[in-house]
Amino acid sequence: MQKSAKYALVAVALVILVGGAGFYWFVLRDDAPPRASLQTNSSVAGAPSDKASADGTWKVAPADNVFVGYRVNELFAGETIKKEAAGHTPAVEGTLTISGSTISAAEINADVSRLKSDRAARDSQIKTRGLQTNTFPQATFKLTKPITLPSAPVKGQSVEFTAAGELTLHGQTKTVDVPLKAQWDGGTISVAGSAPVVFSDYGMDPPTNGIVSVDDHGEFELQLTFIPA
Repeated sequence: MQKSAKYALVAVALVILVGGAGFYWFVLRDDAPPRASLQTNSSVAGAPSDKASADGTWKVAPADNVFVGYRVNELFAGETIKKEAAGHTPAVEGTLTISGSTISAAEINADVSRLKSDRAARDSQIKTRGLQTNTFPQATFKLTKPITLPSAPVKGQSVEFTAAGELTLHGQTKTVDVPLKAQWDGGTISVAGSAPVVFSDYGMDPPTNGIVSVDDHGEFELQLTFIPA
């Protein structure tokens, strides 16, 4: 075989190899972060060493593992390949109020203009498309009726419940039911959960381009730590 033909074959092989690696890296590689779950943040700033009960008003504490975010499927190759994508914002504020076995009030506010994922291009897209966070930088959830727990919170024991409230995204507000898990650990309360979102319900069009499109639905999720207010 002539040298020129060998060089051509090597070049083709390299293109295939690099192209395959690129396809894996940008399309097939599944690197979405883990789903929201209960976290232990007993050493978070402002948390007391212990409380006699969970009664009182609590506020969201800033911490490395506190966030509100989204989770969607991105579609490639004519919608034959799906890849999960997720973005989080740590800019979260909020309060909840507990008395005995009743959560009487809760409100969470997130600055979604600070959402970040593992792709800068994706983060840039949602600033002007889909969520349009440049125009609608705030997302909120507000409890609309009290939650009755099976019993007053017991230290170290997790509890599951559903929070009925109003979710505001993209400047529009809808009623939602959010399944949640929570745990009181003396000085902190951890809360985590997620709920589905249909984009058209909030006046959003899923972002799309010639390479990738996004499902018409997704999830919002939260992973929070509360300390006494």
